[in-house]
Formats: sequence, structure tokens, C-alpha cells
Amino acid sequence: MKIKVLCWNIWCGTHLEEVIEFLKKADADIIGLQEVCEDTRGSIGEIIAKELGYHYVHAVNMDLPVRYIPGYGDDDMRKIKFGPAILSKHKIVKSQVIELTKEDNRLIIQADVEIGNQIVHVYSIHLKHTCQKYLELQDLQAENLINITSNEKTIVMGDFNSLPESIVVKKIKNALKDTEESIATPTWSVYKNGCTMCRVDSIRYKLDYIFTSKDLVANSFTVHDSKGSDHLPISAIIEI
Repeated sequence: MKIKVLCWNIWCGTHLEEVIEFLKKADADIIGLQEVCEDTRGSIGEIIAKELGYHYVHAVNMDLPVRYIPGYGDDDMRKIKFGPAILSKHKIVKSQVIELTKEDNRLIIQADVEIGNQIVHVYSIHLKHTCQKYLELQDLQAENLINITSNEKTIVMGDFNSLPESIVVKKIKNALKDTEESIATPTWSVYKNGCTMCRVDSIRYKLDYIFTSKDLVANSFTVHDSKGSDHLPISAIIEI
């Protein structure tokens, strides 16, 4: 059986209508989202899941200063809760929130998704942003991720905030398969204010990945065009 999986850092739903419209058209079986927040609009992940009619789980206990989000002042000291989420057309039979590193309360959401008579282990992850530089904490996060994931029927997708040539991505590739095998298509940054420190004014860095365990076959990796976030959505077809 083949399924379509999609991964996207949605920038706290800054352009929520565009995000929902894209995801409806994409029609993926499983979606891994990052920067899914809870704010005055409610739970953004829940809003999207209801619009799509998908099952939904969310790790939402990380703090994000609102000054990093478009529309808020640079001196606004308030924080909102955010984290990664998984949405699925198929039944989620089990899920858990996993602490990746204590130092920054970095969380993963993991879901066991029932597809036919098989269970697929899905992880949505968002590593710490480092302005494309090496950080020991991010290296530790990669090592912990490898120790956490299952060796069979596993899909790991997210914003890894790491370049293809980085130590972090190389470590992960030793344990998992990259669904974009031979090239590295940039996925960030659509908007210059995607990071107030980096101020990247073009889509020049690949930070987003879909990995699988080595028993799965993937093809048709695609970087999609969208203005719904500072990151571009990515997808792949996976045979389970």
C-alpha cells in the first residue's frame, strides 16, 4: 500500500487560511506539522484537523515568545504554547508526547497509525533553530531522536533546522533513509521575517526533511510552492 505523507512548519498559523486551503488540496494521508500553537484563536492544530476531517494529536507544551511571530511587537514579552502535531486520515491507535531534551523542553509527538492491517510509527519533530550553525544541544537532540525511533515502519518528519551537510543530518541519515536522496531542495525562508536574526531574504536553505526506517520505500519527494508559511511544505509517497 502507498500513502502520501506531508510535512510543514506552519509558522504558528500566521497565514492560516492559506495553510488550510493548501492542505485540503494536498490530500495527504498523514501530515506532520510544526509550530502549531494555541493562541486567542484557539488550538490551531485542532482547527486545521476539523477543517480537514482528520484525526489529530499534538505536543503543545513548549513556550514561544510572541515577539518572534509577525503581528506582535518586538518588545512584547508574552508567550504562547506551541509544538509539533500529527494529522491523519487513518485511525491513530496510540500516541505519546516524548521529551527530546530537558534543556529547552523540546518535545516530539509520536503516533501509531493504523493503515490496513499494519501499524506505522509516525514522528513529528522540530529541532532548535540555530541560524544554520552547529549547536551541541541540537546534536544531542539528533542522538536522542535516533535512540527513540523504531527500526521498522517508521516515518520521521519535521523542521530539523539543519543543513544537509550538517553533522546533525548526517547522523540521522546513518540511522534513517532520507526521502530526498540525491539533491537538497531549499525549503526556507519564504519570508524575510521568518527569523528576526537571520533575515534570510530568499528560499536558500533546506531545513525540512522526511525520513523513514530502512524497510520502507519512498519516492516522489516534492517541495511544494506556497505562501502559507516561511517554510515550504514537502511531501513524499511511501510504500508500506
